[in-house]
Amino acid sequence: MANNHRTFRNVTHGIVVRICAFFARHLFPAQLRMPFYKMMGMKIGKGTKIAATVDVDQSAPELITIGNNVWVTRGVMLLCHQRDLSQYEVGKPVMDCELVYKPIVIGDGAHIGIGSIIMPGVTIGEGAVIGAGSVVTRDIPPYCVAVGAPAKVIKSFANLEK
Repeated sequence: MANNHRTFRNVTHGIVVRICAFFARHLFPAQLRMPFYKMMGMKIGKGTKIAATVDVDQSAPELITIGNNVWVTRGVMLLCHQRDLSQYEVGKPVMDCELVYKPIVIGDGAHIGIGSIIMPGVTIGEGAVIGAGSVVTRDIPPYCVAVGAPAKVIKSFANLEK
C-alpha cells in the first residue's frame, strides 16, 4: 500500500507499476494485457478480458481481485483508495485528509459496463451486470443487474434456476 514515506524500493516499485499500466492499457488484443495487469499485482482469473483504456488504481493494484470469465469494458475505473472525509473541517485542505485503502472483488462471470466506476471496498457478485456509466459504491449481489449513480439493483436473476 502506498504511504507518504518514500524509499528506493517504493519508488522503483511505483515505476514498474506505471510501466506495466501503460502497456496493459494500450496493448491489443486483451490477452496481451493480462500479464501486465498481473505484474502490477492484480489477481485475475482465467478467461477474463480487460478492455483498452481501463484505469486501474496504480497506488494499490494488489487490492484488486477479478474472477474467471469477467469482462471489464472500455473506460472503466477501478479505485482502491479515497480520502477519509470523516475528519474534514471547514478551512482544512482536503489533501490533509488521510487516504483509506480498501479492496475490490469482482466475482466470476460478471460484466462491468463501459465507463463505470468501481469504488473502494466494493464486492461485485458472481454473474452480476453493471450498466454503462454506473458508479458502484456498495456491494452488488450475485446474478443481478445494477445501474446508475450510485448503482442500484434493478433486476435479479438469483431466484432463477441455472
